[in-house]
Amino acid sequence: MAELRTSWKSMLCCVGGGGGVAGVEDDVPPERRRVRGGGHHQRLLSSSSSASSASRVSLSSLSSTGTLTPEDLSLTLSGSNLYAFTYAEMRAVTGGFSRANYLGSGGFGPVYKGRADDGLRPGLAAQAVAVKYLDLDCGTQGHREWLAEVFFLGQLRHKNLVKLIGYCYEDEHRMLVYEYMSNGSLEKHLFKSLDGAMPWMRRMQTAVGAAKGLAFLHDADTPVIYRDFKASNILLDSDFNTKLSDFGLAKDGPQGDATHVTTRVMGTNGYAAPEYIMTGHLTDKSDVYSFGVVLLELLSGRHSVDRSRRHREQSLVDWTRKYLKKPDQLHRVVMDPAMEGQYSYKGAQEAALVAYKCLSPSPKSRPSMREVVKALEPILDMNDYLQIGTFVFTVVVEDNKKDDVTKTKQVDGENKVDMRIEATVEEKHQSHHDRYRQKNPNSAIHADIVLQRDGSIGSYTTSFRRHRRTPSYLKERGA
Repeated sequence: MAELRTSWKSMLCCVGGGGGVAGVEDDVPPERRRVRGGGHHQRLLSSSSSASSASRVSLSSLSSTGTLTPEDLSLTLSGSNLYAFTYAEMRAVTGGFSRANYLGSGGFGPVYKGRADDGLRPGLAAQAVAVKYLDLDCGTQGHREWLAEVFFLGQLRHKNLVKLIGYCYEDEHRMLVYEYMSNGSLEKHLFKSLDGAMPWMRRMQTAVGAAKGLAFLHDADTPVIYRDFKASNILLDSDFNTKLSDFGLAKDGPQGDATHVTTRVMGTNGYAAPEYIMTGHLTDKSDVYSFGVVLLELLSGRHSVDRSRRHREQSLVDWTRKYLKKPDQLHRVVMDPAMEGQYSYKGAQEAALVAYKCLSPSPKSRPSMREVVKALEPILDMNDYLQIGTFVFTVVVEDNKKDDVTKTKQVDGENKVDMRIEATVEEKHQSHHDRYRQKNPNSAIHADIVLQRDGSIGSYTTSFRRHRRTPSYLKERGA
């Protein structure tokens, strides 16, 4: 065992003086990245040759996970600022793993909510945490995935990666302690929300945040391939900031002259790149493809694979890719009808074009994640969509029959004017619901508008209602 520990100590030579593990932050260039040293000290890397030697410990450096002791793990991650918790401490944090604190369960095992503070460990900020408990039935693969999460999240720091606070490695117990993500996963908001459709801008903010997280992994000194990018692994904090989670399947990327990593095919059906499925060859472009799938889900509101649909529509990529470069069909067929047209027309086209490139059958034709970020960020400033809410308008009253059109009434103690106007919705702003009008030209759209008289620009709300142009309706309208 002493020989094994010697090898672990020698492994720390690539980490930097004092055994500090590289904790690279945000989008800082490699030559200016911070590295966590021992204790609370930090040093700034210079552009000297010594800086290039400061890189994180590679997971592939492990010859066998079965021979790794808790002491070896603690020594290897000595500069990572991770807390090594005991089983007793984990019981205290989660209230004895009580049912009241149970959040759910996944392939890894059950997850519990807890509370940690400096009473647990000096210097530990008071915060809600999520404790993921490895199910022993997961066997060797489960242990390796647990270890991968400790290694990657213990050594990498970025605003779009979920923060790993610590771990428990005691006897048969394997646990991971994360910052608590109060808004859950993207999957929940996109497919399971009871609060209505996920707003367009939040969808794009989530896409940009996730893209930045992947770009950071791919651009690291030792590149990381995420390998399991999907909606359920994208978490949202209390402010809806995007965080990538679940690094159990992550792999070190190719280094030197290598073009790919050959590995056993793992991941989730519907998200994995076709060349990876066929050959087992893994590159950063495999993650780019998976990102394209999630971007399609954000645009369409559909799952990557949906067996309940007609055969030709079950695969989201196969069904929609041909529409992504055709604006009319994009808005008529692909865009999520639940958004009811409330999205940027131009932004949707730009995002669809990015998805199209990410989903190219040829890995070499796909953009890098840094290029994806550059293409998506401008969408956050695009607001060319039909607003529901406050705006300024002019009402023309024909034949001066104002009394027949307007009527003042008291609402909540304020004077308001009720008006009914016929509204024309531009074709480019139509949602899927407006396809009815294309198929049935003898229909009209009306808006009921309440304009508040408050001495300033009026504010009002709108609601659209369709009317069939039946003979009785046309007679009523004087048509």
